[in-house]
Amino acid sequence: MPHPLRHALLSACLALLGSAAHAGEIAVIVKTTNSTFWQNVNKGAEAGIKDAPGHTMTFAGPASESAIADQVNLVENAVNRRVAGIVLAPSDPDALVPAIKKAWEARIPVVLIDSSVSDAGKAYYQSFLTTDNRAAGELCAKELIAKIGTTGKVAIMSYVAGAGSEVGRVGAFKSYLQAHSKLEIVGPFYSQSQMATAMNQTTDVLAAHRDLKAIFGANEPTAVGMGRAIVQSGRAGKVVAIGFDGNQDLQKFVQDGVLAGIAVQGSFQMGQLGVKTIHDVLQKKPVPKFRDTGVVWVHKGNLQSPEAKAVLY
Repeated sequence: MPHPLRHALLSACLALLGSAAHAGEIAVIVKTTNSTFWQNVNKGAEAGIKDAPGHTMTFAGPASESAIADQVNLVENAVNRRVAGIVLAPSDPDALVPAIKKAWEARIPVVLIDSSVSDAGKAYYQSFLTTDNRAAGELCAKELIAKIGTTGKVAIMSYVAGAGSEVGRVGAFKSYLQAHSKLEIVGPFYSQSQMATAMNQTTDVLAAHRDLKAIFGANEPTAVGMGRAIVQSGRAGKVVAIGFDGNQDLQKFVQDGVLAGIAVQGSFQMGQLGVKTIHDVLQKKPVPKFRDTGVVWVHKGNLQSPEAKAVLY
């Protein structure tokens, strides 16, 4: 017969080991911390961690979306310090695969948000939460055609070539225009998600194409830079501009008529659901492999509506 005290101690140790497997740090790693879009993801993650007892949350990202090697290092560091789980917005579909494979090998669950990885990495993450970027790109194209018709020139101001969200969003926008109009596409131009770069590129495009009918800014820093260039060039209201995402600058551009509308993603939901999904995986609950976090078309007419306020930041 085992000694009662020894038995009690053994039971306590096993209970501690069991809870340690589910407790600990959930690392949220985004494309860059220098963007209000990703800061809103952080706010969502902070809300999500309140419903994940026994866990803490850390938030990190490189200085820019194009600093892919830095993001790979952040993921590898999280694996090395044995975090409980990782919520990751991968900057590159291929470069992050070896890092999430290391997490998988270390039995650390990974939930992707915003952008996915290539098929080579499909086995290494548990769930992918994102805007349906193809549907969002098509929505922007439909709104654009509704405002300018089916002929003329449209410029595309994009962000990082090959990023998962960019391929779906800008690809579907272009495909829809090509299938449903005779609109001539100028670009795309890639800002590397740098507002100043997008501003300079838009200024050049507006100068080179005086007959431009419309312009599309495909993510937050790009759309902000585009909007500022339109105002500076005196083309506000003369060229139909459509943006993506919903920070304060973009909301003001909509209010002032610089932008005809913005497609706004559920960034808060990505952070909150990302953390919740990691918690569910750790609790051995089933999670969907894919979840659409939605998009809302925001224009001057619905800017103050509850639906818009739920996604604006």
